[in-house]
Amino acid sequence: MDKLSWARHAALMKTVHNERTRLLATALNNLGVAIWATAILAPTASLLYSTGDANIGVWWVWIAGLWSLLGVALHLLARAILGRLLE
Repeated sequence: MDKLSWARHAALMKTVHNERTRLLATALNNLGVAIWATAILAPTASLLYSTGDANIGVWWVWIAGLWSLLGVALHLLARAILGRLLE
């Protein structure tokens, strides 16, 4: 390979790395949003509109808090992964 081919190859590999990094960060962020929506938003809406047969107890608040922390942690992990993008 000549110099120009190596330069193109390096640029292509950088682009591939960046796209894979973005894809991973997007997947983690989407998982965090899905966890928040299914573990926090849906049960809260069910309780507010009395569509479910659930009672709010101390255990529910703790579980909701843990799921919320997991969703936030996944979002922050996705942000950290985006820091690995190449320029």
